[in-house]
Amino acid sequence: MGHAPTPKDVEQQCRGRSWLLGDRASDLQTQFQQVLDARHADVQPWIQAGALPTVAIADDNPAAYLASFLAACQAGCPVVLGNPKWAIAEWQTVLDVAQPTHVWGSPPPLALPTTAVPLPPGWILIPTGGTSGQLRFAIHTWATLMAAAVGFQQHFHCQTVKSCCLLPLYHVSGLMQAMRVWQSQGQLAIATLPDLMEHGPQGFDPQQFFISLVPTQLQRLFDSPSSSPWLSQFRAVLLGGAPAWPTLLDDAQCRQIPIALTYGMTETAAQVATLSPHRFLQGDRSCGPALPHCAIAIVDDQGQPLPSHQPGRVVLRSASQCLGYLPAPLDGEAIAPGQPFPTDDLGYLTSAGDLHLVGRKSHTLITGGENVSPEEVEAAIRSTGLVADIGVVGLPDRHWGEAVTAVYVPTAATPAEDQMLAPMAIALRPHLSRFKHPKYWIPVDHLPRNSQNKLQRAALKAIAHQWITRQMMPKP
Repeated sequence: MGHAPTPKDVEQQCRGRSWLLGDRASDLQTQFQQVLDARHADVQPWIQAGALPTVAIADDNPAAYLASFLAACQAGCPVVLGNPKWAIAEWQTVLDVAQPTHVWGSPPPLALPTTAVPLPPGWILIPTGGTSGQLRFAIHTWATLMAAAVGFQQHFHCQTVKSCCLLPLYHVSGLMQAMRVWQSQGQLAIATLPDLMEHGPQGFDPQQFFISLVPTQLQRLFDSPSSSPWLSQFRAVLLGGAPAWPTLLDDAQCRQIPIALTYGMTETAAQVATLSPHRFLQGDRSCGPALPHCAIAIVDDQGQPLPSHQPGRVVLRSASQCLGYLPAPLDGEAIAPGQPFPTDDLGYLTSAGDLHLVGRKSHTLITGGENVSPEEVEAAIRSTGLVADIGVVGLPDRHWGEAVTAVYVPTAATPAEDQMLAPMAIALRPHLSRFKHPKYWIPVDHLPRNSQNKLQRAALKAIAHQWITRQMMPKP
């Protein structure tokens, strides 16, 4: 237990055993091998020329995605984990900051550069909104990802990790499921939430498997009457990616779902603290203790350590910590390998070392597990010319964690309140990914601003809360 194989080791293991499961598992296994061989052929001329280009992966096929990733890592190519559904704005950021000259999978809607500034070999660029919500990349390596995989294996005391993956592989939460399987010579079952809701686990025994969910997925499974019996059979249901609301957790406890509440982020290659399912079912709602590869501290505004049960900023130091960001962040946000990493989260530690989260320092919204910058959404809405002023906040939502909510001052050109969604969706489509579009539109006479014209977000959120409360009241 605790061995970290190389990419070449992983390839040899994958060729010699059945490790990909799911619907049409044999097809997945065959596709993986075929794409892996094709990618090796692609990289040979680059290796012979002594010039490893940056490669972006944007493939809808999970087997092909994993094969492309493994081939790039084995060759040492800098690799960008791409989302096949990115809009033009995201791809423009990718081309500006990472400058990939090759894309494996779905071609982007923009022309690739013919020349680029080379990135260091072995860099793995994983997209994250960070604390700002703007697309940037956490710089990982095979070693940092494997450190997290080893820490997971040690925390759960399991010889092999078997995982049912519903999450996208371009997210750290999806990729790390494959890394844990590769590290421990386990098995990976590829599934989709709709298929799982309709048919339940197919081709594997859930009692031996972990499954990773975000709160919205867990809620959808609860809304499906047939889900609870088999969901309760999993070894652990790893729940993270966004804050889970108390009623959801209470419901999970009543259904005897073995929830393992987790805390982690892209910068740390996913989990750095995890609660055991046994303690969850006893009523514990903490994130549990730190995993073996990480140390957690709580500090005050001056960076001084705080005693147990006193809230402050969560600071991490982990072997899985990324090397930094691309593009390089503003002063005060840098990450130095091996040094303490001040997160955007507020929390406290118990005397037993369990982490409790109490909030976030920034205004970043988390909707459906995705970080959204209010400032980015405001700028896009303002650019349409359909509003006179705009402020964006998050409202609690049982399905999405937070719902992106626009509070706006209308103009003569602004559509009526009950007709805002369709025209705004059309106007915002070239500028924002769909998950960043506001779900609610609230018209007001003016926005709360101070004497320096700075938006007062606490007052803005109060306006939004009052509006949603009125909407929920019974109509006379």
